[in-house]
Amino acid sequence: MASGSKKVIFAALIGNGLIAISKFVGSALTGSAAMLSEGIHSVVDTGNQLLLLLGLRRAKKPADKNYPFGHGKEIYFWSFVVAISIFAVGAGISIYEGIHSVMDPHPVTNPMINYIILSLAICFEAGAWYFAWKEFKKIKEDKGFFEEVRTSKDPTTFVVLFEDTAALLGLVVAIIGIWLGQVTGIHIFDGIASIVIGVILGLTATWLAWETKGLLIGESTEPEIINGINNMANSYNEIQTVNETLTMHMGPEYILVNLSVDFDDSMNANSIEEATAKLTREIKNTFPRVKRIFVEAEEPKNKQ
Repeated sequence: MASGSKKVIFAALIGNGLIAISKFVGSALTGSAAMLSEGIHSVVDTGNQLLLLLGLRRAKKPADKNYPFGHGKEIYFWSFVVAISIFAVGAGISIYEGIHSVMDPHPVTNPMINYIILSLAICFEAGAWYFAWKEFKKIKEDKGFFEEVRTSKDPTTFVVLFEDTAALLGLVVAIIGIWLGQVTGIHIFDGIASIVIGVILGLTATWLAWETKGLLIGESTEPEIINGINNMANSYNEIQTVNETLTMHMGPEYILVNLSVDFDDSMNANSIEEATAKLTREIKNTFPRVKRIFVEAEEPKNKQ
């Protein structure tokens, strides 16, 4: 999955970088506030791809004395930073520029330049969006879109997909705003388009921040894995009861498991060690993302 995420990010990085340059050129030549907002949007997106690549790289750092469970959560942190940057930089500047343009409207000169640049940008963004969607579908399986986003433990793919979706919407809004200003002679439409683009970015950022918050704090794994672990443990004659199964994602491919069980009172220490080692191997072989398992021997609360 990491390689697929990198492909999506690199595709978006190259596309957004080229599009940002063309948008700023168009804004300078025509004086369009909506085009300027779109240029800022593309710069923010380009920076965000770099942050996601940084997160993927740092997440691969091995465990050490200070971080005994590794650095897998780095990708969650940097995904959250991406959401904040979209909100603070992209949405904030776009709305500011839009309000400034509405208060001091001016005609957009040579609008055909904007139409050409925005149309090309839509083609590039659509290609990047399709690439991100294909990668997202590989992990979505038979789940619905919103369900997969809610349960996904790898935010990189859906972060890029959200960004590309917001970018496409922003481009359409920019074209509509420039066109309305041209055909009606009411020049505030360009500024209004910039404000709408800012609102789209703000809503996108809020949703991304919400979806990555749980992973950053410490979200449990899928119920199917927890149920599978419980069933394995309950199948052992040496274990009388599974008291509790606690899991946490330390990264997209790193699950930490803490298993509380009540062993048969007639067992000696050696038998408990053998059963624990066997159960640990079985869980890791069945669920490769489970990297660390702690088995805690304790009586059920109703026996205490």
